[in-house]
Amino acid sequence: MFDDLLEANRRYQEAFQDTGLSGVARRELVVLTCIDSRIDPLAMLGLEPGDAKIIRNAGARVTDDALRSLILATNLLQARRICVVQHTDCAMTGRTEAETRAKISEARGVDAIGWEFLSTTDQMGAFRKDLERIRGCELLPPDVEVGAFIFDVRSGALNPVDPAG
Repeated sequence: MFDDLLEANRRYQEAFQDTGLSGVARRELVVLTCIDSRIDPLAMLGLEPGDAKIIRNAGARVTDDALRSLILATNLLQARRICVVQHTDCAMTGRTEAETRAKISEARGVDAIGWEFLSTTDQMGAFRKDLERIRGCELLPPDVEVGAFIFDVRSGALNPVDPAG
C-alpha cells in the first residue's frame, strides 16, 4: 500500500545530502497552517528547509497541541515570530460542529459524539479567538510577534488579517 512512497524515498536518498542544519528555526519563525494539500507553506512564504517550524492541523486552529508546539518552538527552538495562516475554501468552515459530527457519523457508521472537530460557520470569529489564545498564553515569550493571514487557494495571495476586526 505504501510501495510508491518507499520507491520515491529510495530515489530521494540517492541525491540526499545532509545539510548540516540544526533543529532551530533559522528565520526565527513558526508557521501554523492547515493540512489542506493546496498549501505549500515553504513556497507560499518564500522559505527554505530550516527557515521555520511548520505546524499543520485541520483548519489551522490553535488547539492544545498546536499551542504546545508554539510554546516549544518559541522557548527552545529560537522562533520569535508566529505566523498563523488559514485559507479560503476550507473544509472546516461553513458548517457547524453538529453537522460535521453527523457527516462523520454517517460516513463511518459510528457515533462521533464527544469529538471536537472545530468546525465553524464564522471563520474570522474563530480565527480571532485563536489569536487571542496565542496572545494570552503565559508560556509564550511576551515579545513574540504574531501575524495572521488568509491564503487564497485560487490566487495564491496571502492577505493579512486584522486581529481586532
